[in-house]
Amino acid sequence: MKRISLDETSSTNRYAKELPEDENHELTLVTAEFQTAGRGAGTNKWESEHSRNLLFSIVAYPRQLLANQLFTLSEVTALAISDTLNSYVEGFQIKWPNDIYFGDKKAVGMLIENDLHGKQVHRSVIGVGVNINQTAFISDAPNPVSLAQILGRKVDRDQVLNSIMQRFIYYYGIMEEECYSELHQLYMQHLYRKDALHPYSDEGGIFRARIRDVEPTGHLVLEDGNGRLRRYDFKEVRFILNGNGKQ
Repeated sequence: MKRISLDETSSTNRYAKELPEDENHELTLVTAEFQTAGRGAGTNKWESEHSRNLLFSIVAYPRQLLANQLFTLSEVTALAISDTLNSYVEGFQIKWPNDIYFGDKKAVGMLIENDLHGKQVHRSVIGVGVNINQTAFISDAPNPVSLAQILGRKVDRDQVLNSIMQRFIYYYGIMEEECYSELHQLYMQHLYRKDALHPYSDEGGIFRARIRDVEPTGHLVLEDGNGRLRRYDFKEVRFILNGNGKQ
């Protein structure tokens, strides 16, 4: 694996997307101490103090994946990160589609951008922000938390990153062997709110439901209190946390 270490960049995803294509299709890791325009999904921003957290992107060439199998890459990355964080303290879960939560607080955000050639995946850039040693958050994000806040002590960021990458390579290998059902079962086992009824909201209002499945395409399938199945794409449903309507 190649690594590019930056002190500052607008965003690691933007930098990674501008790299020339690797003819050998190796994984490339791009890290930064600070991002001037860190991005989340949609118009969301990612807050991170200089040299306190992990900000990185992985450039991958998962060319065995079809476009409708892309969610497997989210599962690979989310499993690698949740495994690593749970090795420090149990309680981290994967919130659909690929955030990592501790209780009802967000520790990790992810943004995956893909280049497609027809129905085939050409290249993927996986952007990740992990809250490690930041202890005060000033943005309007409703529920951030860091590993240091949970543990009550600072953590070696390089150790966390090395562990994430070791696990990523392991799960990526399982994906390359096309063991998609194995990865999906592990993902579902670690899923936040996978049991019991919880509050959600969509364009029709607030309702209570339980998670029934996440499809290979990444669509979330909920079963509401009346037994009706509801299927959602990204951003079509909100998790209501602590009764405040935010996710």
